[in-house]
Amino acid sequence: MSKYKNARDVLPESLIREIQKYVRGEHLYIPQTERIGWGKKSGSRAEIEHRNNEIFRQYMDGTSVAELAEMYYLSEERIRGILYGQHTELS
Repeated sequence: MSKYKNARDVLPESLIREIQKYVRGEHLYIPQTERIGWGKKSGSRAEIEHRNNEIFRQYMDGTSVAELAEMYYLSEERIRGILYGQHTELS
């Protein structure tokens, strides 16, 4: 599925003629006026934040980095990164 739209399908003819004074037959990127942060629309960001909070809580309750890595299917290095991130957020 193409991310591009034909200007004739979405813009009035007068606006197309105005744009053609500056750009003709080229792809033109029109930025969004408001950007939605990664994962906000799909809920992925909230899920990862919840997971990371759980990892931190379990670590504080005595679960080892190796056990957390196995439980969450992540590398020990990634678990340490999450723990460091959670720790700095609390500081």
